[in-house]
Amino acid sequence: MDYKGFLSNFSRVACVMSVNLDKDDNDRFLVVDANDAYKYTVVKKLEDFKTNVPYTKYIPKAVNFEALCENCVINDRPIHTYFDIKLYNAWMEVFLTPLISDDPKKKMLLFSYEMNPKADINKLTDISSETATNVIKTCLKLRETTDFQKAMNSVIKDIREQCGAKRCSILLTDYEKRHYSVLSEDYGNDPEQKPLGEFLDERFCRVIETWPKLMNKSNCFIISNEKDMTEARKIAPDWMDSLKGDDINTLVIFPLRSDNKTIGYIWAGNFNPEKTLMIKETLSLTAFILSTEIANEQNIRKLKVMSMTDMLTGVLNRNAMNNRISDFITGERDIKKPFGVFFIDVNGLKMVNDTKGHLAGDNLLKDVASVLKEIGNNENIEIYRVGGDEFMIIAMGTPKDELGKIEDFLMSNSERPNRAHFAVGVCHSDETDDIRKAMQKADARMYEIKAGYYSRHHEYEWHNKI
Repeated sequence: MDYKGFLSNFSRVACVMSVNLDKDDNDRFLVVDANDAYKYTVVKKLEDFKTNVPYTKYIPKAVNFEALCENCVINDRPIHTYFDIKLYNAWMEVFLTPLISDDPKKKMLLFSYEMNPKADINKLTDISSETATNVIKTCLKLRETTDFQKAMNSVIKDIREQCGAKRCSILLTDYEKRHYSVLSEDYGNDPEQKPLGEFLDERFCRVIETWPKLMNKSNCFIISNEKDMTEARKIAPDWMDSLKGDDINTLVIFPLRSDNKTIGYIWAGNFNPEKTLMIKETLSLTAFILSTEIANEQNIRKLKVMSMTDMLTGVLNRNAMNNRISDFITGERDIKKPFGVFFIDVNGLKMVNDTKGHLAGDNLLKDVASVLKEIGNNENIEIYRVGGDEFMIIAMGTPKDELGKIEDFLMSNSERPNRAHFAVGVCHSDETDDIRKAMQKADARMYEIKAGYYSRHHEYEWHNKI
């Protein structure tokens, strides 16, 4: 059949493709013919365009695209989908329509698309009623609580149930730092399932690093049948074998992207393959929404950390200390007893700044901070830089003998040769359970020790009047 006249009636990019269901090689999906709009997207000159050739002659192999073509011709029904395609850094609206074929061995279809650099909200909402219900439910779950983690747990449970999957997870990724973590997961009440965090070893990290290649710059990766598994095995054989070993026969992975960067993935295992198209449509839109939510939450956390962190030394700053003390005073947070307060003041900082420069002074401060960090820095031991040359440590829920060990450590490291020198003042909660009074006592004792230091080091004294 001659499709030239037929295709010339299309103003948008369009081509006719054939799907040979009897073959399983490069000749399975052929570009039979195309209009000029399509030709100009794949060749520089029209005479370079060839008909009846594998589509991979013009664009990279895309397993998801092949699956859509097969679904269209096998079920003999049109397909419309809209998704983010990393290959072109754009959003693509795709139309697939089955056609009558003269060759009983081949199925024919019309492939047409439009591409835009940004998402069109009107097109994103052009979805089935089932998908719309699922996505609206997700949006409501994200707004019904201010607890971000609780909202994510609820959403991922819904996604697993919508997909009819055995388990579903959100995995966060930082490929630059090679850091991967589980944000949320759900596997029902299946006692045979284990938390994904137990598998985040070096081997699984290498698996995660194959996902961009499996995606092949597409908007998702799906295994819905044995053919998909065979294709995936060519790229990640060890992982495919492990999936088989865990009785995972179907799998869908959607990237979560923000600012053209992959920040994580939604993935579901052992979903109902009959729901493949619905799952793709639902997760495509859900991933778009969750990407924004997760990126915003990450940015808020980064800003919070920055607002509470001393950028020079990496310990908590004065703002963080004021907030913490305020929480203790108002009762918003209980201080764990017994507790200890340690004030630390750097000796000779002004002299170093005046004679060697502020870079040398900064190194002095960082050296003191590195000593303090050896004690630990967690929910029970918090380290603050409260002024130019002054630090404070609050050790909560710490027995007196442990507080004594911290004091001994600080004292023994306070005047090491060729290292920063500092003075230390201490107050334990057995003297007073008022955190402000403990701070005052520790601060006063620190100045007493500092005065003694300068009486032994007169070269610093004129710069450091107490």
